[in-house]
Amino acid sequence: MIRLTSTLLCTFAMVSAAHAAPGDKAVAEMKGLEGQILGAVTLIETAQGVLVTGELTQLSPGPHGFHLHAVGQCKPPFATAGGHFNPDGRKHGFHDGAGSHAGDLPNLHAASDGKAVVDALAPGLTLSGGAKSLLDQDGTAIVVHAKADDYKTDPAGASGDRIACGVVTKAR
Repeated sequence: MIRLTSTLLCTFAMVSAAHAAPGDKAVAEMKGLEGQILGAVTLIETAQGVLVTGELTQLSPGPHGFHLHAVGQCKPPFATAGGHFNPDGRKHGFHDGAGSHAGDLPNLHAASDGKAVVDALAPGLTLSGGAKSLLDQDGTAIVVHAKADDYKTDPAGASGDRIACGVVTKAR
């Protein structure tokens, strides 16, 4: 397994408008195009943003674009998840001088056995109310793409097809 640790934003989709406080959690069950369960992601609100952790399996080895999308829906081929979560109206990519989408995350790297571990921070995002909440009325989705994000090409880093998706929901 390869562990991805960096400052980033990440999550699945379709979250309720319920309020969260630091320490509150949300979850996203990741599914592939055929409906197979590929793993789960846990989101925890912190004072610095949303901590995103989890493990995925059955991915092709190598890097994959990994993003928070603006709509909490995951109907294959996952176009229903909309574009990247972008409440500030910025361009895509960490290499953009004006800043990136709030939903831009570092690439997810799958090992030769198809497993990938996520351990990242989505700075400035919340699970509570407001424009930067991942649990807004239309929810949020986490999407895995077929290819690596180049961190510069707008709107999605030339990361290819959407191959996995999960809707973010408030944990009980």
